[in-house]
Amino acid sequence: MTPHAVLESIFAFFFKYRPSIFSQGDLAFGAVWPLSGAIIGAVLFAAAALVTYRGVKPHSTRDRVLLIALRVAALAVIAFCLFRPVLVLRAAVPQQNFVAVLMDDSRSMQIADGGQPRAEFVRQQFGQGSKMVQALADKFALRFFRFSSATDRIQGAADLTFTGTQSRIGDSLRRAHDELSGLPLAGLVMVTDGADTTDESVAPALLALKADAVPVFTVGVGRESVSKDIQVNQVQTPRTVLKGTSLMVDVTLSQSGYGGSQVPLQVEDEGRIVAQEQVRLPLSGEPAAVRVHFTASQTGPRLFRFRVPPQNGEQISQNNARDALIQVVDRREKILYFEGEPRFEVKFIRRAVADDKNLQITVLQRTAENKYYRLDIDQPEELITGFPKTREELFAYRSLILGSIEAAAFTPDQLRMIGEFVNKRGGGLLVLGGRRAFSEGGYAGTPVAEVLPVMLEQNTAQKGDEYFSEVSVQPTREGAIHPTTQIAGTEQLSIARWNDLPPVTSVNPIRRIKPGATVLLNGQDKNRQNQVVLAFQRYGRGKSLVLSIQDSWIWQMHSSIPLEDMTHENLWRRLSRWLVESVPSQVEVRTSRDRVDPGDTVTILADVADATWVDVNNGHVVARITSPTGKASELAMDWTTERDGEYRTTFTPQEQGLYEIKVEASREGKSLGTSSSYVRVAPGDAEYFDSAMRAPLLRRIADETGGRFYTADNVGGLAEDINYTGRGVTVVEERDLWDMPALLILLVGFVFAEWSFRRARGLA
Repeated sequence: MTPHAVLESIFAFFFKYRPSIFSQGDLAFGAVWPLSGAIIGAVLFAAAALVTYRGVKPHSTRDRVLLIALRVAALAVIAFCLFRPVLVLRAAVPQQNFVAVLMDDSRSMQIADGGQPRAEFVRQQFGQGSKMVQALADKFALRFFRFSSATDRIQGAADLTFTGTQSRIGDSLRRAHDELSGLPLAGLVMVTDGADTTDESVAPALLALKADAVPVFTVGVGRESVSKDIQVNQVQTPRTVLKGTSLMVDVTLSQSGYGGSQVPLQVEDEGRIVAQEQVRLPLSGEPAAVRVHFTASQTGPRLFRFRVPPQNGEQISQNNARDALIQVVDRREKILYFEGEPRFEVKFIRRAVADDKNLQITVLQRTAENKYYRLDIDQPEELITGFPKTREELFAYRSLILGSIEAAAFTPDQLRMIGEFVNKRGGGLLVLGGRRAFSEGGYAGTPVAEVLPVMLEQNTAQKGDEYFSEVSVQPTREGAIHPTTQIAGTEQLSIARWNDLPPVTSVNPIRRIKPGATVLLNGQDKNRQNQVVLAFQRYGRGKSLVLSIQDSWIWQMHSSIPLEDMTHENLWRRLSRWLVESVPSQVEVRTSRDRVDPGDTVTILADVADATWVDVNNGHVVARITSPTGKASELAMDWTTERDGEYRTTFTPQEQGLYEIKVEASREGKSLGTSSSYVRVAPGDAEYFDSAMRAPLLRRIADETGGRFYTADNVGGLAEDINYTGRGVTVVEERDLWDMPALLILLVGFVFAEWSFRRARGLA
């Protein structure tokens, strides 16, 4: 029994009725004596007390005063009882009012966190023939509802299945209120654990109930905390990745009762374990953050499961796993690399990514004034006149690498185009170190400098600086855990590998970053001065990076590097893949959720732009939806008017499985592009997460509507409390208070205190 229930029982013992009955009634006196008679009686009582002790010789005046006060207090208690105090209540007229009983029919009610399933408590307390239902039925006309994803009328608790995949508390309150509107409604009873799994607020439903003065009596089922449980709280994954991408996914675990234990976190790809990490759970029960590594090697929509096997004594095992739907695409991403002079860096970067079938680095290398050497081009005319001169030509690439090329090699419009390539197109920009790069290349004050994550100054040299410096590279704390710069299997091995790599050289000492930038690699020269080696920042729709060294190829060709060592290749493959990650296409489709229940509405949103990345509002956009069994349907998408280039439509899936959504956009008969996404339709498991009884929400519902919150310890008083809400058709009822045990105890206490004091003072 909870402390609150114990205090309530003690109060009822002394004062005859529970506190809630007193709060709903008014104190009055049933005696018909006139006021003048009451005053005369009080004077006579006081006079009697004075006469009684007039002839007594107490030790002091204080003794006389105390004895008189005790006698008067005892007589006052008797007088209070003679006036026949009563509690005036407005009681419901039997069978003239309605009460709605809403019972949670969701999966979380199957959880056994109190020695028995929560559903069993519902059956025992609100099943046909139970004392609770009988007590309510004696006074009210009952209407039963079950709620989960929807709210339906039922005959009673026997109709509950406890298989619902969602709990919509606000919707259920609205439905019951609407159905019984116009009837004399004494109140609503809601029996639930409070686990609302929707994002909807209950506030609108509560406002409507308050406006009609309809109280809600909430009955909390289950415990407010689970003693032994491990839960996968959150998994952060991208929606789309390239085939072969090495993913580093952050997973958050919470636990109770397993502090200090070591548990495995497994990653499954369609049932096949692809990674596993051992996790030491915090002693304090705080969340544990885990970073797990695995490779997306299979193309198509892949369902990855992040799972902790059930542990001994665990009360809820259904919340030990979370699923993530990742679309693994097998396409070739095109990167433009513009280099201003022949150097080894070009050769070794191309060699590093040569075996990656999903990357294509098209090289434009200046060999002389207005003369260029082109590698890995798709068409003979591609880049024939040098760096792209139009936005359509530049924006066709997913990312851009600038080598040792001075700002003067570009026209002012081309420099603006590079800035817009990141900001508006959402592309990735990587600037490499070299004698014509950064401040040495005259980029300070240009649109390119505005995009970069580092501060460029006209003269970056400080006292003691050298134009050419040899630097040893180490990862920062962020770099040690970032997927791009983690060049070994674990964080510790990666740090050790960076420390073993030979020094490289820099001619662009950069020491300051912008407020929103993150440094992944730092360098230290022979004077122990630090330099920024690798940094990045998000800018507009895209991201920009700087790699300030000029010869990363040393990490491949240095005499200390074994021939079979793949450090340089791994770094550049990861860097290149990250550069093109999340770069949008002209048509991008997304859904409101990647997993829904059958019958739920799915919202499809598409962003559409032309070849210059200007948002298109007058396009013809169609969504083609293919069900798991191959049934195809076509829906027109309309411009939302809320955002430029955004289109929307909805559909309601019924089949379980994966739905493919392919969006095609055109304007004036010319195709703007296509994009695909997937939605998984399956019964949800949200009911099992954060499934402890949510008392704060249930108290709020009761308090804001004038009802009351109950648990298993005090639910026995529910029927009586509803009877005296004063709602509906009522009649005045009086309850005697003169026979309260507290009055008898008080009277005996005053008499005993008086006698004990007299005896102690020798006056008896």
